[in-house]
Amino acid sequence: MIHSPEEFIRLRTSENLDEQRKSATDSADVKTWLKIIENYPSMREWVAHNKTVPLEILELLATDIDVKVRYVVARKRKINNRIFDLLKTDSEETVRHALICNTGLSLDLKKKIKIDDSDWLKNELNKK
Repeated sequence: MIHSPEEFIRLRTSENLDEQRKSATDSADVKTWLKIIENYPSMREWVAHNKTVPLEILELLATDIDVKVRYVVARKRKINNRIFDLLKTDSEETVRHALICNTGLSLDLKKKIKIDDSDWLKNELNKK
């Protein structure tokens, strides 16, 4: 278990691949995730990459100003309806494309993603 923001950052930025993996697979309590998000904006993307991060943290990250963070959230198989609703009309095509490519979403859900402003997204959805 990850016990502090500093531990998470040390693991994530380590040159040791096992420690980097630990940052992506070990759990932390919600307070720790929130402290990382609040105090270390450059680590938000890596919080989203974590396999155990709770949905309430992903919901928060789905509204992040950084498109890379929202993209990672959109790729998560475990997203819920609230996250989907936040991202299906995202201003960035890449985020909506990540939803289209998300294997955890049904085709019916994917058809609700905003594509009318992008020929690229229309083509990508038609491939599904």
